[in-house]
Amino acid sequence: MTDPLTKGWLTTDAAEALTGYAAAYLRRLAGQGRIVACKVGRDWLIWQDSLMDYQAQMMALGKQRHNPWRKDLVVQGLGRDQR
Repeated sequence: MTDPLTKGWLTTDAAEALTGYAAAYLRRLAGQGRIVACKVGRDWLIWQDSLMDYQAQMMALGKQRHNPWRKDLVVQGLGRDQR
């Protein structure tokens, strides 16, 4: 059997060291489907390319990443409606 870690998968500890994101945040992103990940037993394995893409998106947004009225979030049903 091939070791999945050699094919681009990271443990939450490795992903935490790579990005600086807390392990709990990484698990939440995985659970929400924002990054590609799979749960093996009690551990999450995170696809490195997906994680780096997510981090690049957040960096590109700059301060707007904290804006709950962002159009992309509203379209996805995750943001707040401006009424």
